[in-house]
Amino acid sequence: MAVPPRWMLRMSAFARQIGIELPLIQAPIAGAATPELAAAVANAGALGSLGVGYAEPQAILDQATRVRALTARPFALNLFVLPDEAAPDMAAVARARERLDALMEREGLAVRTSLPARWAPRFAEQFAALCEARPAVASFAFDLLSPAQMQELKNRDIYVIGTATTAAEARAWAERGADAVCVQGAEAGGHRGGFLPATEPPLVGLFALIPLAVAAVAASDKTVPVIAAGGIMDGAGMLAAEVLGAAASQLGTAFLACSESAAAAAWKRDLATAEDRAVTTIRSFSGRPARGLRNRYVEAMEDVADELPPYPMLNALTAPLRRAAAAAGRGDLVSEWCGQAAARVRPQPAAELVARLMHEYRLARRGLEH
Repeated sequence: MAVPPRWMLRMSAFARQIGIELPLIQAPIAGAATPELAAAVANAGALGSLGVGYAEPQAILDQATRVRALTARPFALNLFVLPDEAAPDMAAVARARERLDALMEREGLAVRTSLPARWAPRFAEQFAALCEARPAVASFAFDLLSPAQMQELKNRDIYVIGTATTAAEARAWAERGADAVCVQGAEAGGHRGGFLPATEPPLVGLFALIPLAVAAVAASDKTVPVIAAGGIMDGAGMLAAEVLGAAASQLGTAFLACSESAAAAAWKRDLATAEDRAVTTIRSFSGRPARGLRNRYVEAMEDVADELPPYPMLNALTAPLRRAAAAAGRGDLVSEWCGQAAARVRPQPAAELVARLMHEYRLARRGLEH
């Protein structure tokens, strides 16, 4: 009997460890992923994920309960690791409010900014809710967990996935005790998950980053699977990532157009016609670098983007605009996060997309083996 290639063994071991059948993870996509999407992916044999970085603790518990009502399969919850309290520059906040209010007036949106009671949910409280919800998998971005937090998850048998945008960040997660590391290539949509200091957000291409990260975690003397994320839209791309050393692939943009996704209708519409050169790194929506479509809002704020307050302050200030624009069908004023190959989305139910991806994956693997 032929011995399976090493990349197939890596994939099989990872899938068995978290209790899934397929080497596929649906990205958390905070703000667009729903319990229905995560459950549909889980029921299809992959790992469904729910981004709850914007959610208050009770909402985290409620959404986890909803997922469990729809599936008995493993699923993941994802949080942003942030300080519990923000320390805003109120002068910068005031300038941002003035610019945003003027923009909304020019665009005919009958909403204005306001100062929230709190800029973002407290991470410590979100983390406690996640522990109480006890998903099979928890993933994190924006920073490392503390050793105590990592131990709390291990005490509850929760599998931990950290997000990295460089080999150094992958190694840092491995040394902190993560069970797996998701490497986010430059092609990935949504917020950049990096955390080590840099003058600019690291934009290392995925297929360069995978082997670098695999070598980095190996150098840490840890056996830590690497998950590939960024621009993968079909089964052949999944297989290519595994040949380079990934144990599985995480796809986000591919699931945005699914019927279970909560992405605004205008957002879904714009993905299908997006030019590759229109996908860029944007800071002016949330105050943190994120990949998405260059649209009317991005162009209007381009000259002042560096003067705007950081995340989570700007994210809270732009929330009224984003909600009103989505309700009005104004995709040109919404944060249309997406990866580099956005135009390759295939609108369909999530279970059908999982089946299609795996059919493509098996065809590609058959061609590689022969």
